[in-house]
Amino acid sequence: MKIRAILACTAMLMCSSLQAQTRRHRHPARAFEATAYAQRDVTASGKISRSGLVAADPAVLPLGSKIHVTNAGAYSGVYTVADTGSKVQGRHIDIFIHGAARAKAFGKKTVLVRVLRRGPPPNENDSTR
Repeated sequence: MKIRAILACTAMLMCSSLQAQTRRHRHPARAFEATAYAQRDVTASGKISRSGLVAADPAVLPLGSKIHVTNAGAYSGVYTVADTGSKVQGRHIDIFIHGAARAKAFGKKTVLVRVLRRGPPPNENDSTR
C-alpha cells in the first residue's frame, strides 16, 4: 500500500513538473530588430523613460508586456514594454539606454525576444489603486 502511495505521488510530481515546463515555453523566442534611444520623456504608459523599458508595436507586444531579450550584448535582459513609436513597427523594439552616445553606438541589432507575460500585470488597471 505504501508503494502505491509513493508511486502515485511520484507520478503527480512528474506531471506537474511537465506542465510547468510546457507553460514556461509557451512563447518561443522570436527574432526582432532592436534599436536604442536615450531621450527621457513620458512614455505611452505614463512612465518616465528609464533603464528596463522598451518601446514596441502594441499590435505585437502590448503595453505592460514583460519580455526577455538576448543577443543584445550588455543590454540583454528583462524589459517592460512601456512605449510605442511611429518608427517602431512589427517585430522591432527600441531599448532605452542612458546616454545618446551609447544609444547611437548600440546601432541596429537582430535580437531574440521571448514574451514572459503579455499585457499589463494583473490589477494594474484596478480602480482601487
